[in-house]
Amino acid sequence: MFEQIRKWLEAQKIEFKTVSHGVTKTSEESAKARGEDLSTGGKALVMKVGKEFKIFVLSASKKADSNVIKKHFGVKKLRFANGNELKELTGLVPGSVPPFGRPIIDMDLYIDQSITNNSKIAFNAGSLTDSIIMKMEDYRKIIDAEIFEFSAN
Repeated sequence: MFEQIRKWLEAQKIEFKTVSHGVTKTSEESAKARGEDLSTGGKALVMKVGKEFKIFVLSASKKADSNVIKKHFGVKKLRFANGNELKELTGLVPGSVPPFGRPIIDMDLYIDQSITNNSKIAFNAGSLTDSIIMKMEDYRKIIDAEIFEFSAN
């Protein structure tokens, strides 16, 4: 998936930096490996909202507020995709999901306001050892997402 993302960004004429690093399993480890502030990290969460899986992206320094998300979608049930579901839906392992919906991952994409205030976004790009850092304005140009506030500290 890393190559797919890289080629897609190049086709969109987006400038980005790649960082290869040791395996990182947490947002904190990834931020340290990239030499970036934790808040710059784009944490992508795959959640089952009602009966559909969706991707939610927020600053790695924040947590998702499940009550806000449930209220936004008018559902009673919300949960994270488990490892098997994640593998089946995306081919990826936890911690490697990039902050993209279509055309990279065939799911609806939702972005938290917390990440849009940053000048750049850094994320694991389909692997636990490869990250991409790019300008937020470029990220916003190429994504098709609804932006709303669903994070808590």
